Amino acid sequence: MKPTTIITACIAFALSGIGGTLWYEFQHHSPMTHADHSSSLSKDDYAQGDLREKDVIQRMSPRMSQELDAKGLTLGSPVFLRIFKESRQLELWMLHPASEKYRHFKTWDIAAMSGQLGPKLAEGDFQAPEGFYYVGPSAMKPDSRYHLAFNIGYPNQYDREHNRTGSFIMVHGSRFSVGCFAMTDPGIEEIYTLCSLALTNGQPYFRVHIFPFPMTPERMQQATGHRWHNFWLNLKQGYDWFESHGAPPNASVKEKRYELNYESIANQP
Repeated sequence: MKPTTIITACIAFALSGIGGTLWYEFQHHSPMTHADHSSSLSKDDYAQGDLREKDVIQRMSPRMSQELDAKGLTLGSPVFLRIFKESRQLELWMLHPASEKYRHFKTWDIAAMSGQLGPKLAEGDFQAPEGFYYVGPSAMKPDSRYHLAFNIGYPNQYDREHNRTGSFIMVHGSRFSVGCFAMTDPGIEEIYTLCSLALTNGQPYFRVHIFPFPMTPERMQQATGHRWHNFWLNLKQGYDWFESHGAPPNASVKEKRYELNYESIANQP
């Protein structure tokens, strides 16, 4: 099968609203981390994204609320996601109302992704992107055939100004991915619930920052001379900003580089 054929098939699989077979395979053959990952939806109901989303949120909310409460966090609070490709991890942070800073809630292992360190350049290159992205309500995909998904918004303004192409880059369920980030079905149920409820509760969009690795001075020193070192230095500004401010920066583009600035938490989605 040609690479472009594989990409097209992956996109169609992720976007299709018909997912009953995958759901039942997940139900009966995948190990459950928690009992609340088991659904009683019929195949027909599962095929309807709104019912699938409602079912997942109802099942996840009680346990998520308990786990959040233990960390002084609240279900429905604003969220922020960081992805590190080298360690294959996705972090979810939530706004702590008393401190007005984002607090780490949980880290999930990425079950599958493709490509090497460095940004995505073109449709069909099998690369997962790097950069600063955001997800609004219209990017949520509860009827994905990868169980649940959301579109990170690649290509963003920076990517377009560098003539980078591609589309439908998702964070989704399952253990298979070409260019996206597969989190397993149990993993995406937790992530999707927290993100969806944040949007429902008034966060206009949530940010997804994708880095090649934690951009510490030591790791950046190791990357000296790499093809993408200058690009990573630009990304490091956003990484450092969050580490020092406890809130993700606003990212705009000027002269084909990310330009970062900080607003008060009250004005920041």
